Amino acid sequence: MKKGLQSGDKQFSLMLLSPAVIITVIFILVPVVDSIYRSFFDYKVKNIISGKPGTWNNFANYVKLFTNGKLPTAMTNTLLFVFGVVIAQFILGMALALVLNTNIRFSRFIRSIMMIPWVVPTLISGLVWLWMFQPQYGLVKYFVGILSGGKITDFAILNSPTTAMLGVSVAALWKQIPLATLLLLAGLANVPEDMLEAAKIDGANEAQRFFKITLPYMKSVIKVTVSMSIIENFKQFPLFWTMTGGGPNNSTTTMAILSYREAFVSNNFGSGAAVTTVWMLMMIAVVFVYNRIFRKEDM
Repeated sequence: MKKGLQSGDKQFSLMLLSPAVIITVIFILVPVVDSIYRSFFDYKVKNIISGKPGTWNNFANYVKLFTNGKLPTAMTNTLLFVFGVVIAQFILGMALALVLNTNIRFSRFIRSIMMIPWVVPTLISGLVWLWMFQPQYGLVKYFVGILSGGKITDFAILNSPTTAMLGVSVAALWKQIPLATLLLLAGLANVPEDMLEAAKIDGANEAQRFFKITLPYMKSVIKVTVSMSIIENFKQFPLFWTMTGGGPNNSTTTMAILSYREAFVSNNFGSGAAVTTVWMLMMIAVVFVYNRIFRKEDM
């Protein structure tokens, strides 16, 4: 009877999982395989119109992207953006979570309203920050002018190649920090108070209690939070396209922007697929290394 019940449970479980598996295969795995396949072909708009398959080009899409400097620049910009935003998001999110975990007034109200940036669509967030950074009448320029006593009159953060990435990063942090804070705040609730009290009685200061007790108990939550942040920022496209379009001077051209340009601006779908393939491999490699580092720390 037990074997029969176990077999029935397995069949029922497979039946429940089958819709998710079918959707994943059709809408994720098949497009990924198709994109990788097309990245080795000369595949353009004329092929779609005529219905003719692309022609094999001996890795020419990859060679061209690397030799003309487009791919290395986009890879560097992507990695700088991802690591910068992920690190800043974790630090600021943890700081806010620690503050909200105390008995401050209106903490519940603050937790509610701080989720507004996360709820706002990314495209709308990009437009809001584009207006705030506007060099003639933007809100940021207005406050900079007040704080500098009118000495700084030219503050165009998105128009300079040296500061444009910073402007997009600020917009990304504004949108993503609330969710990270909420997740880390939930992790803080799992830290045993008796352990913290015992460490305090033994003479451990706040920094020692945080690094020796709080962080170890939050490892699983931190791992999930940072992993989500890495993936989210690797595939960030709306903010860049809305705020800078990849400029100025390609200073904010990430893998997402380059893939869109190659496929839909240059109408070279094979080249766009090549960028997407490298982009996906980069993300997998970074997530893999990150998980390996966490696994070593657990051991």
